Amino acid sequence: MSGAALAIEIVVVFFLALFLLHRYGDFKKQQRMVLFGTLLAWYLCFLIVFILPLDVSTTIYKQCTLDHKPRLPTASPLPSNHTMPNMSITPTKSAPTPCYKPWSYIPDGIMPVFWRVVYWTSQCLTWLLLPFMQSYARSGGFSISGKIKTALIENAIYYGTYLLIFGSLLIYVAVHPKLRLSWSLQTIGITAANTWGLFLLVLLLGYGLVEIPRSYWNASRHGHLLIKTYFKASKLMTEKVDAEENLEDVMEEVRKVSECIKYNHPTRKFVDTILRKCPLDYQEKMGRNMDDYEDYDDKQSTYPTEKSLVKLHKQVIYAVQRHNRTRVQWQILLQQAVHLEDVSKNEISSSHSFVHSFPPSEPRGWFSRYVYTPTVEWYWECQLKRWCYRLLSVLLALFSVAVVWSECTFFSTRPVLSLFAVFIQLAEREYNYLYIEVACFITIFFLCTCVYSTVFRIRVFNFYYLASHHQTDAYSLQFSGMLFCRLTPPLCLNFLGLIHMDSAISHQDKQQTAYTSIMGSMRVLSFIANGFYIYYPILIVILCIATYFSLGTRCLNLLGFQQFMDDSEMTSDLIDEGKELIRREKRKRQRIEDGENRRREWKERYGNPREEHAARNRNSHEMKETTSLILLSCSTEAKYSRSAGRSERDCVELLQDAEPLDFNAETLTDEPLDSESSSSSSSCLRCMYISVIFCTVF
Repeated sequence: MSGAALAIEIVVVFFLALFLLHRYGDFKKQQRMVLFGTLLAWYLCFLIVFILPLDVSTTIYKQCTLDHKPRLPTASPLPSNHTMPNMSITPTKSAPTPCYKPWSYIPDGIMPVFWRVVYWTSQCLTWLLLPFMQSYARSGGFSISGKIKTALIENAIYYGTYLLIFGSLLIYVAVHPKLRLSWSLQTIGITAANTWGLFLLVLLLGYGLVEIPRSYWNASRHGHLLIKTYFKASKLMTEKVDAEENLEDVMEEVRKVSECIKYNHPTRKFVDTILRKCPLDYQEKMGRNMDDYEDYDDKQSTYPTEKSLVKLHKQVIYAVQRHNRTRVQWQILLQQAVHLEDVSKNEISSSHSFVHSFPPSEPRGWFSRYVYTPTVEWYWECQLKRWCYRLLSVLLALFSVAVVWSECTFFSTRPVLSLFAVFIQLAEREYNYLYIEVACFITIFFLCTCVYSTVFRIRVFNFYYLASHHQTDAYSLQFSGMLFCRLTPPLCLNFLGLIHMDSAISHQDKQQTAYTSIMGSMRVLSFIANGFYIYYPILIVILCIATYFSLGTRCLNLLGFQQFMDDSEMTSDLIDEGKELIRREKRKRQRIEDGENRRREWKERYGNPREEHAARNRNSHEMKETTSLILLSCSTEAKYSRSAGRSERDCVELLQDAEPLDFNAETLTDEPLDSESSSSSSSCLRCMYISVIFCTVF
């Protein structure tokens, strides 16, 4: 089992990263380069989090073997003329070592190479490749060279800024007399990356430590959750309407360009590329209005340039993606609102059976029929779920308090005040490696949940937004990968400081983890290692207090960005508007359901509509054949009369007339006819009368 744990976690973490990418990204529409870069960034960051507890337990085992290593006895100096007896010196017997290899022990030499590959690959991704790929994917260029050129121009300021910071630190190391430049280049890069990451880490962690327990507590309050859903519905409808109007404006520009640039224009291929990015209904409209037979005029100088087409291409990609995202989010939010309203109605029901307002769109499986029955669903949704959420919220709140206390006291080694360091040291004395790994994993997993969930929740207008159900654009996916790669290394270092496994914090000459051996050079810059890395995390207390009192939400509300606040009049208006929107959508959906039920009842009562339609077609065909035969007989009888044409015309007029007719020869003709004509007309009328009766019967 020496390397089995490492191999198992490598495979499990890969599928976890792939599952999250499938939830937020779109494997069918997005570029393979974007998906691969994001998957690699997420995978490496999650891998660090899952493998670090194994590194901690392996390091504790190595420290145990060093502490119980047998030592040779020291002999007193002998006189020069003294002769040594012919005997060998054997080591003194010691007590049997209590150390035993943990089941997840990693052999020597594997972890340093593993951490070096994972760390430097993630750093190359976040600082070099992902920013370039981000600009490349967002570019509206029509060729690879054009996209590369745009990406290089957009990242010139980005790379220049970091080059300036790196150069400043390089000059500091060069002029410092105690530092050697040959081995401090790596120190500068790691220190700069960790400093920036720790600065952002504290901000996100302070928000997540309060918001995650509070979100679960609010989820147990169905009334509060329903009101907040109404508020979200109002804001989302405004965004949806804005996205539709933006798409209409962009499609109008595309239509003008498509009509201006004809089929044989040199830039027509760019227009065709833009049209393929448009929705299908707009493509059909523009395709019908195109005139491919009209040539373009070389003398006309008002054709759009390639630069303007690139800009239009970028606008089309953004408008279509935003429109699809708001449409999908509206359907999801509508389902959530309907479900919460059903829960509110079923809470006061005495039947103890959950009743849905609308039947499920998918057929019920065996789990819903035999296990998750309506009775079980009622007890879970109306009784048990809220108490589970409250219990989980209390546990997470206690964990958050422990993290805040440990962040403020982890620099104290005598006495040890960090709670996590106390727990790990107690397990270390008992050599309980399983407890050490479980405790380390739970702690670092909670820290990562607080940080990563904040990354998934934050939204920077419409430039960065992680939306589930495959609605996240390429820019946001790669930006999240950049954030993960920058936040994970300082997060792990902060965790090692909490449990006193970092010599820069504990100031003890003990065995260091393999991860610390890669990151341990941060101790070289003393003013950062002994100052910023230790005292800056104390700001988490201030950030937690600000988050608890919703100071950020109140500031955004004052700036005009409407946020959900219980004591705001604008929030009440948006809640009422959202309630009316949900009611309107429910009525529309109810009408659709009623129509489907009526069609289903008609089908069950009168059979298959297709067969009925086929029978009607057969009867209609038979009536047409009968009518044609009768008309043929009429024409044959009237052919031998002098007024055959007039009689035939009367028959045709009778067939085409939609008004009630009086089949009387005197009223049908205004001028007198001879006897032969009259008899011919009468016979024709008799035939028509028979045909009308026949049609009426059938």
